[in-house]
Amino acid sequence: MSDSLEVIVRKELDPLGFELVELRKGGTKSRPVIDVRIDRLDQQKVTVEDCAKASRAIEARLDAGDVAGTQYVLQVSSPGVERVLRHAADWRRFVGEQANIVSDDVGGRAEVGIVSVDGEEGAETAVVRMAKGEERRIALAGVREARLAFHWKR
Repeated sequence: MSDSLEVIVRKELDPLGFELVELRKGGTKSRPVIDVRIDRLDQQKVTVEDCAKASRAIEARLDAGDVAGTQYVLQVSSPGVERVLRHAADWRRFVGEQANIVSDDVGGRAEVGIVSVDGEEGAETAVVRMAKGEERRIALAGVREARLAFHWKR
């Protein structure tokens, strides 16, 4: 279900001006839950209307095929404040922000500041600032997990 589902979702989102940020599958075999996180290509905030529009397009396509079955649950939402960073473009967009990452280049799990991103496609590196101020260059290909960090202000 995963590869064909992702292709379907991307095909429906692109013409609407949305990008697929994250696709999660859960639930049970008889009642799968499809969680779709979208962002706007114009980098404006995702609205409830955006989610509804994306949901209707994806749902129409899923109902026409047999990728998800007939008893699926579709949830479409914004990526949220702890947005996943999957591509070099995501890292570039959020230079200056804090991120929680998992990478051997930072000794496992760490919160870092994104300073810059450079390199050719497939070999991009990021300069990150560690908690004590030290800057390190890390290979994005070696980052196993990355999300924007969010801290509640008191």
